Amino acid sequence: MKKIAETTNTAIIQPKILYYGTPVILLNTLNEDETVNISPISSSWALGDCIILGLGVDGKALENLTRHAECVINVPDPSLWENVERLAHFTGKHPVPDYKINSGFRYEKDKYHASGLTPIPSTLVKPIRISECPIQIEAKVKHIRIPDYSPQFAIVETQSIQVHAHKDILIGENHIDPTQWSPLIYNFRHYFSLGEHLGKTFRAEI
Repeated sequence: MKKIAETTNTAIIQPKILYYGTPVILLNTLNEDETVNISPISSSWALGDCIILGLGVDGKALENLTRHAECVINVPDPSLWENVERLAHFTGKHPVPDYKINSGFRYEKDKYHASGLTPIPSTLVKPIRISECPIQIEAKVKHIRIPDYSPQFAIVETQSIQVHAHKDILIGENHIDPTQWSPLIYNFRHYFSLGEHLGKTFRAEI
C-alpha cells in the first residue's frame, strides 16, 4: 500500500473569493424596454448543451432572466480583457443597491457604449450578441435555484439552442480548433490567457 503523504506542504486558509481560474462570460439579458444588459460573470460550466451560470441575486442579470428566460452567453478571448474590465464598475440595476454603491459601482444603461463592444442580432432569442466575442451561445433558461446555504447567489440552468463561432477559430464544419482558440480566464480577480498546449485527452476528435 502506498504511504499516505504528510500534509506539511499545505496550509488551511480562508480566501475571500474562490475564482480559481474560470472563463469570463459576458452575459446578455433583456431589459424591460427590450434593450440589452451585459453582465461580466466568472462562474459557469457546461455539460452537453446545458450551461450553468452563477449569478448574484440582487443583480440586473437575474432580474432580467426571471422576467424573460432568454440570454446570450458571449465568450471573450484574452484580447478583450480591457473591454471586459470597462464593464466591471457598472451595473444595470437602477437605483444602484447600497452594497454596490459602497463597492464603487455606478449605473450604466448602455453597456455596449461603455465597453466599446459591437451589437449583432441573434437568430433564435431576443437578446442580441457581441460581435467581437469569438463564441456566442444563444440559450434559454430552464431552471433557477437559490441554494439555502448560499442565498446571495442563484444557480441558473440554461440550454444552448444556437452556437455562433468566428470562422478563424474553426476546423471543419462543427469543431473549434483549440490551437486557435483561448478563453479569457479570471484567476483570483486577475485576467489570464491559456498557457502552452500540453496534450489532449483520448476522446479529442481533432
